[in-house]
Amino acid sequence: MEYPLSGGCDDRARHGEEQEGMVRPDTEKWGQELADLRQLAVEAAHPRPRERFQALYMIGSRQKNATAWAREIGRNLDAVLSWVHTYNEHGPEALYYRRTSGRVPLLRWSRSPQ
Repeated sequence: MEYPLSGGCDDRARHGEEQEGMVRPDTEKWGQELADLRQLAVEAAHPRPRERFQALYMIGSRQKNATAWAREIGRNLDAVLSWVHTYNEHGPEALYYRRTSGRVPLLRWSRSPQ
């Protein structure tokens, strides 16, 4: 008898995914196509939304599932799944990076000669 490696629980069931299908970004809900996710990944100014939109593109295009993509980029599966769920519930704007803590620096140091 074989036992699953995830502590006796199927990962899909643990993360609320359907048995026959994996979680996917719902691009139609937001009037987008997979190419739009790829474009958002390429054009994002900050690395965090770049990574998030790239994950959505890879998962949505079925090149990788969330588990394989999380493993490939060295992220926790829960983080990758949360990006998909956040996109599906709140749209692409919810995936952009927003500074949430800490003070804004008063001075910015420049390395360029004066």
